[in-house]
Amino acid sequence: MAKHGKNYRKGFESIDRTQLYELEEGISLVLEAAYAGFDESLDIAVRLGVDPRHADQMVRSSVMLPHGTGKQARVLVFAKGEKEAEALAAGADYAGSEEIINKIKDGWLEFDKTIATPDMMGEVGKIGRVLGPRNLMPNAKLGTVTFDIERVVTEIKKGKVDFRVDKVGIVHAAVGKKSFGTDKIRDNIVAFVDKLIQLKPSSSKGIYLKSIGISSTMGPGVKIDPFQVQTLIKGNQ
Repeated sequence: MAKHGKNYRKGFESIDRTQLYELEEGISLVLEAAYAGFDESLDIAVRLGVDPRHADQMVRSSVMLPHGTGKQARVLVFAKGEKEAEALAAGADYAGSEEIINKIKDGWLEFDKTIATPDMMGEVGKIGRVLGPRNLMPNAKLGTVTFDIERVVTEIKKGKVDFRVDKVGIVHAAVGKKSFGTDKIRDNIVAFVDKLIQLKPSSSKGIYLKSIGISSTMGPGVKIDPFQVQTLIKGNQ
């Protein structure tokens, strides 16, 4: 069994592992238990009532968090000519075509998100084995294969988050930083869970939101009451 330091243990002692907390109380507990000397990320894990082995139950999309994640993504755009210039003007960190692809073939991977114009996907496909396993491949379903470069670059820079359910039915995402405080993190979590609810597959039967857990980078996790979060969402509509 892994051994944890006294700060972790102290934070753990304040949390009842058998209790489902209401969202705001749970966030407060996580923030109080976040002891690291840096601005820890706040992460969410939602277990869904889906079977990802079936294509019609694969939950995958993106969502604009009201307050972003607190991390500035490095954006790379695969584009030529006017679209390359548009990408850079919109705030992309890197943009280009063959020269960028060759650079990636040589091992360069200093970016977090990619976008591509549709006419570039044939070339981008040649480095699919590099980008794919790292979840860096532009994807039409996520809106990152598009000619609307300015809009998508702007959305990513403002905190658009991509997510997909893993093989055991859990969706993970970053929903802010410790410095955000309770209110902003609550808003982000509500927006994220609301998006998951909108994406519920018609073939998913029974309980859809099975569990919700939140934690900081270094601290212990807290279980959140999924029903209470759904009630918050309905109250905002």
